[in-house]
Amino acid sequence: MKAPRLCILSRGPQLYSTRRLVDEADAAGMIVEIVDPLETSLVLDDKQGQVIHQGWPLDVDAVIPRIGYSVTTEGVRVVRQFERMGVYVANGADAIMRSRDKLTASQILSQKGIAVPKTALVTSWRDVERGISRVGGVPCIVKTSQGTQGDGVYLVRSIRHAKELVYRLLAERNTVLVQEYIKESHGKDIRVIVVGGKVVAAMRRVSNGREFRSNYHLGGRVETIDLPDEYAKVAIDAAAHLGIEVGGVDLLEGRMGPILLEVNSSPGLEGIEKASGVNVAGHIIEMITKRHKIQSINLEEVVRRRSGFGTVRVLLNVWPQYIGRSISEVIPPESFVVTIVRGKENIWSPDRNLLLQPNDQIVLYGPIESIRAHIEGKDDASAAMS
Repeated sequence: MKAPRLCILSRGPQLYSTRRLVDEADAAGMIVEIVDPLETSLVLDDKQGQVIHQGWPLDVDAVIPRIGYSVTTEGVRVVRQFERMGVYVANGADAIMRSRDKLTASQILSQKGIAVPKTALVTSWRDVERGISRVGGVPCIVKTSQGTQGDGVYLVRSIRHAKELVYRLLAERNTVLVQEYIKESHGKDIRVIVVGGKVVAAMRRVSNGREFRSNYHLGGRVETIDLPDEYAKVAIDAAAHLGIEVGGVDLLEGRMGPILLEVNSSPGLEGIEKASGVNVAGHIIEMITKRHKIQSINLEEVVRRRSGFGTVRVLLNVWPQYIGRSISEVIPPESFVVTIVRGKENIWSPDRNLLLQPNDQIVLYGPIESIRAHIEGKDDASAAMS
């Protein structure tokens, strides 16, 4: 059996995290190549395309993206091309983009019922006071929507300071967020490493001196922690909702339980390995050796391959005439129900005799225009049903 070929996309071959991944991959018998994403060229054609590095097409079985914020756009292009080629990527392009935008990530996670700090998007310094009032007043956090290792995050204690700060950040063309200050978690947070849907390590990070940010790279110290099950579940769910297979999930210790701060798609390994004593890099490589042969896939891309077909969501509170009827009475020909969203639960591949309830959401797959005509009562089948 030939050795698996692994590509680590990284601009820092000397960095601790990159070196640890290389060491563990070597120990697992993999052939490893570190590739700077800015030194690649992409070939798009009617086949799968290619990623070119130093004049030669890269032929690999798996990719670990270690892409810094400053090269997100360029790095994601390369990741997406590998995905198009059918190569397993530990974190896909869409997952990276979702996690990199703090507002987008918060929107997705709060919709899924995960507690996040109250947040307001501010597009003008004139809106600062209203935004602050919506998140609980000062002190509050002002932050840019994109940034890492504590960069672009500020604790402000007056509305005047907040306005001045927001004005400057907007002038620098940043997307600015005003966020609730979680007083009980001042200067500390919990970093959880999730790999392949499992928690493999965790630590508490504590800030240094008067610094309120607890990032390891800002001089904060790390502590071992016995992670409560409630925190582990939130971390696993957050990573799953964003599509992150390898991630660092940052949680605040709120009065009512864990509060999700952010999910990092390229977490540093030095602090967590030293604090926990866990071989995190080894867990990542072990996951890749198993998953590169049987890969996850973006279902949305698959369902759109057939022209005119796709998925449609029907909200029963908009179409109350279907409440109390069975699925078989409601769905149009040539379509099927993927799932029923009922409250916080999903009923996958439901029985055709299942009765629909108020506030149900039906997710259908089939010919889109036919589904819409049927639901709107504009085809023969729905007319006969009514």
